[in-house]
Amino acid sequence: MHHRINLILFVTFITVIFASCFRSGTSSDVLTNNKNLNLQTVEELYQFLTYDENRYPLISLHRGGPTTGYPENAIETFAFNASYRPVIVECDVQLTKDSALILMHDKNLDRTSNGSGPLDNKTLHELKNLRLKDPNGKLTPYRIPTLEEALSWGKGKVIFTLDVKQGVPYDLVISAIRKQKAEGYAVIITYSADQATVVHNLAPDLMLSAPIKNTADLTRLNERDIPDNRIIAFIGTREADRTLIEHIHGHGIMCILGTLGNLDRQAKQKGDQLYARFIENGADILSTDRPLEAGRILDFYIKKRNITSKFIQ
Repeated sequence: MHHRINLILFVTFITVIFASCFRSGTSSDVLTNNKNLNLQTVEELYQFLTYDENRYPLISLHRGGPTTGYPENAIETFAFNASYRPVIVECDVQLTKDSALILMHDKNLDRTSNGSGPLDNKTLHELKNLRLKDPNGKLTPYRIPTLEEALSWGKGKVIFTLDVKQGVPYDLVISAIRKQKAEGYAVIITYSADQATVVHNLAPDLMLSAPIKNTADLTRLNERDIPDNRIIAFIGTREADRTLIEHIHGHGIMCILGTLGNLDRQAKQKGDQLYARFIENGADILSTDRPLEAGRILDFYIKKRNITSKFIQ
């Protein structure tokens, strides 16, 4: 009961502060921290992404955080978001006709570029001649990046979570991570215990994201001998039961809550302070389509609680 009263008071306080900031037009000036995630080794990644009570809550940029003027899955978009605060960059890996790894969500080019048709009918050279569209369909000057270009840019700046699309061999993605020496800031997304096992057997040192929506999901991963410090739990796109989150945290595993979709819409309608509630209720990372709005709330949350990390500079 005491915890619930404190949470209500905190949410009320943050609502009043943000209302004042938005009226004065200074919210981003006050809450922008311009800090990067500076991780050099895979051991540092394990340490940073192991849960403890002082964990540093983070924003994960769904499809890289597209917004007006900035397309999804573009390095320039990653850089724009990372200029505001430490971020995790969730991006999508596809394979070209000539077996190059590029970043794009769709199998077809039409929605996000000035190209058309299946991307796997195009060579990397052909794709590099295209330009990307922002979420409003407006053409930008930005080009389709390769996975290696993104990984090279991200060192000392961000963590990547790589959504490896169907038909893309995991071993090619792992080779790209090895080539860029990105083991300390790259996580591979998996969608089942079977996929997680394949990735872990190919690269036992790499971290992976896996769905954990009940205790049995975690048990299956443990039975496959995947160490807890190699796992980030994706707990779904609605708030998980607190008992489950406490169980996952008891294993030292951090939780990603997908606010993209319904929870983002709730925050837009009811007030962005809901993002603070998601963190108070146990989420450690918010995967969102509203990174600027959610990020401002997390900035305030972090500042008021004086949360720090030696890996954020």
